[in-house]
Amino acid sequence: MPQFIISYHGGKHPETDAARQAHFGKWKDWVAGMGATAVNPGTPLGPVTVLGANDTAVNAMSGFTTVEVDTLEAALEIARACPFLDLEDATLHVAEAKSMG
Repeated sequence: MPQFIISYHGGKHPETDAARQAHFGKWKDWVAGMGATAVNPGTPLGPVTVLGANDTAVNAMSGFTTVEVDTLEAALEIARACPFLDLEDATLHVAEAKSMG
């Protein structure tokens, strides 16, 4: 079954501890609702260093989730329910993880 990466970009995080905890609670509920579909429920990333022609990290990826579902549309349905999208200026990118073999 194909795996899809849902990557987190941008997003102004809540300013208060209570708001952060509430948001994190929604995210944990989202992950729990995926059950075994969530191959990797979430990996946060540290600061990004960009190498290449454009060395500025614009809207850099801050983390990712990996899900295993039959179709891109199923992965998009899961992503659309992610509470990360509730954050100001937040976007999710969804792509199938292709095999190198």
